[in-house]
Amino acid sequence: MQLFYNSELNTSTETFNFSKDESRHIVKVLRKATGDLLKITNGKGWMFEAEIVIPNHNKCVVTILNSTFEPPKDYTVHLVVAPTKMNDRYEWFIEKATEIGVTKITPIICQNSERKFIKTERFEKILQSAMKQSLHSYLPILEPAIRFSDFIKIPQKGSTYIAHCADGEKLYFKDQLKPGASITILIGPEGDFSPQEIESALNHHYIPVSLGASRLRTETAGIVACHTIQLCNE
Repeated sequence: MQLFYNSELNTSTETFNFSKDESRHIVKVLRKATGDLLKITNGKGWMFEAEIVIPNHNKCVVTILNSTFEPPKDYTVHLVVAPTKMNDRYEWFIEKATEIGVTKITPIICQNSERKFIKTERFEKILQSAMKQSLHSYLPILEPAIRFSDFIKIPQKGSTYIAHCADGEKLYFKDQLKPGASITILIGPEGDFSPQEIESALNHHYIPVSLGASRLRTETAGIVACHTIQLCNE
């Protein structure tokens, strides 16, 4: 099934026309014609079935036939992950995290971060593409990049954890999880969190955890954390 996305669709929408790029993809690439059916999501839990009425490659028009709503999960997965030095590695992370089922991603700028800026527009397109590829009806939230010192002061929903490589007592992340529990986990840059940042997280009641015996890259750690939470809720 091919899934399309438009954030403006709602239950009162009767007809809808795709953008020029998507219209060309539908008509020229997928070779859809009048009467063919399409699935569209608004990224907010709604799935719409639509019928093509005008298969124009510049402006493909559809009529909405019906809609269904998928209730949100009873838990949230918030990955707070430092941008990687190589931008394509972070793009890979947000793509795979979306496929697995992340709820929210916050890029966090740390003392050891080599990358201080992110391309939000590019990341949003990757989120949308990954959502459609995995046939999800919810688009993950991508928060603006924020400094660690500012983020750590913001109260978070559910349990909060920090995964770091420094010495000290840490619990196994998988052993701390319970089905249905909302999770926020901090994952640092290539140079890890600074001692001061780790201390600040602990002072704000973040639990130090290990993701396993292997030393993981930033983007890999984000995927491991996301998948571990997902498995706990299967």
